[in-house]
Amino acid sequence: MDLDHSPADEAFRAEARAWLAAHVPLAPLPSLETAEGFAAHRAWESELAADRWSVVSWPTAYGGRGVDIVRWLVFEEEYYAAGAPGRVSQNGINLLAPTLFDHGTQEQRARVLPSMATGETIWAQAWSEPEAGSDLASLTSRAVRTDGGWLLSGQKTWSSRAAFADRAFGLFRSEPDTPKPHQGLTYLMFDLRAPGVTVRPIGRLDGRPAFAELFLDSVFVPDEDVIGEVGQGWRVAMSTAGNERGLTLRSPGRFLAAADRLADLWRTHADPADTALRDRVADAVIGARAYQLFTYAGASRFAAGEPIGPESSLNKVFWSEYDIALHETALDLLGPEGELADTDWSEGYVFSLAGPLYAGTNEIQRDIIAERLLGLPKGRR
Repeated sequence: MDLDHSPADEAFRAEARAWLAAHVPLAPLPSLETAEGFAAHRAWESELAADRWSVVSWPTAYGGRGVDIVRWLVFEEEYYAAGAPGRVSQNGINLLAPTLFDHGTQEQRARVLPSMATGETIWAQAWSEPEAGSDLASLTSRAVRTDGGWLLSGQKTWSSRAAFADRAFGLFRSEPDTPKPHQGLTYLMFDLRAPGVTVRPIGRLDGRPAFAELFLDSVFVPDEDVIGEVGQGWRVAMSTAGNERGLTLRSPGRFLAAADRLADLWRTHADPADTALRDRVADAVIGARAYQLFTYAGASRFAAGEPIGPESSLNKVFWSEYDIALHETALDLLGPEGELADTDWSEGYVFSLAGPLYAGTNEIQRDIIAERLLGLPKGRR
């Protein structure tokens, strides 16, 4: 693998850096886990989209720039280095969009993707249920056939962004009598403001509603909102999960920028005699760089036509545990200030605690690594 970027990649980097320098808000936006912050972040998505920076890897027909995955990684590095706002459209852009590119129809892509790119429509992920989290195949929410579409009933929980989002995507059991739980599932999109939908926000430790419960009572969904084949939702969902755990959910640019901020925090707040804390800062910087190189290697294989594969589980375990360690180090550097002040570090720490749980728990990911990468026998399931 050639670790040097081409002149064209560097020109792209310079263009992105210049645009971000001119447009990134001087003051941080309010938390996107509040109504005010959500609206501000939606407006930021629109500003990005106006110059085709919201979805750089998408085809130009849908608002992107049609760049390859390496340039997407380059853009992400510049984005986070510039201190740009978090992406409120992340579920749609990183999870639903790749699913539509792989399994959706041309009509669905033309209808859904443009408003996703501009932030006009923000998407929530509605997968987990009270008895179906990491064991997603045990879900019980139903999709029952009706004239022209489906009626959805059941309960989803821990639905990211659902407190303020417009629409959601999820799996539903459309064939309840199949012999295996992962069979007879259908992947559907639905409107969070449709009759029969109740959204109940779930507060985090800081009280902000980063998630929500969804209660569905005979919610009508037209046939055109089925993604892939009816009854084949598990196959479609695994495509989404691969993207979630692999390259797109946590780009290395996010951690490179955070590690740089942590090193700056060390220079301004640390006791030079505290070598243990110094070593944790060094580990964070090294970890960000290692994750960057691992991701570039995966991107190179993907660009050469290889699937993301079970290696995505390695990514997921690493970044979720790395994120917690990085934020714990920052809070230890800040001392009581880190515990009491409403800072990016404290909010980032609260969010990082969910990392080992969402996108498939790390216990499940370790099982995948053991069985599919190491060839070890099946264990606890």
